[in-house]
Amino acid sequence: MGYSLAVSLLFCQVRRGMNFSLRYNLFMRELIPVEPVDYLVMGHLAVDITPHGNQLGGSAAYAALTARALGLRVGIVTSVGEDAPLGVLNGIHIVSVPSKFSTMFENVKTNNGRKQTLYHPASPLSLEHLPQAWMNTPVIHLAPIAQELDPQLPAQLSTTLLGVTPQGWMRAWDETGRVSACAWENREQSLRHAGAVVLSVEDVNRDLELVELLAHQTRGVLCVTEAEAGAVVYWNGDRRRFRPPQVKEVDGTGAGDIFAAAFFTRLYATRDPWEAARFATHLAAHSVTREGINGIPTQREIEASLMEVLS
Repeated sequence: MGYSLAVSLLFCQVRRGMNFSLRYNLFMRELIPVEPVDYLVMGHLAVDITPHGNQLGGSAAYAALTARALGLRVGIVTSVGEDAPLGVLNGIHIVSVPSKFSTMFENVKTNNGRKQTLYHPASPLSLEHLPQAWMNTPVIHLAPIAQELDPQLPAQLSTTLLGVTPQGWMRAWDETGRVSACAWENREQSLRHAGAVVLSVEDVNRDLELVELLAHQTRGVLCVTEAEAGAVVYWNGDRRRFRPPQVKEVDGTGAGDIFAAAFFTRLYATRDPWEAARFATHLAAHSVTREGINGIPTQREIEASLMEVLS
């Protein structure tokens, strides 16, 4: 296919609101315009190996779909192979750095907790992969899952709200792909530049002293999610817990990412971390009543969660 024809087809896809993926190179980045978005997420889209077959996963997928459900124009900067099932992301603008394979995870529950295996990571991401039109997106969400984001990114971005979910900077893996926890390198820089950070208590191995240290180092807001126990928010020297509604859990996959996207979005809209946490806690709780990507918030759940604070 000639280059001019490829560009023409891409423009047709944009006009029709279809999903598209720009196979990144510097030449195309300069010549192909990218529409502005309200919410940008950077991180690998993943392929999750499950008993029901391969499924789309990764923080970027859950966060992007949540932001779209909340009515925002959404963009993703990622690296993904041809093996990823991207159909569910139709309508979301995707800029993808070419990779032979997608980042692929397998999670197996054992008597000693979850065993996680990383089979191969996709290509790394840095500032040069971010289209110029997206540099000043109101909400930018850095969502690494496998050390794929340049740790210098937080200091290089200038935006209204920089949100960080650092779990991928807190993972390491051996030659067999077995994933384990590791120290978050350059965390001081990220915490100094981020407007809000969301991580789970499992990310820090339930080390509450470390949580207190991170809260002290964070310039903005720190949220620590605790599954069915809800979330704890640290802001301006204050600490508050937010309890979720009681639900029957079916699948907790992606709940933390849904929480993060809902929190960042509501925080940007209200400038109120307490309200943002209340809203995000409710949406994340509803998400676990369904499996996988189906846990993305519904319009009814969003409206109900918004109405609660008004009532």
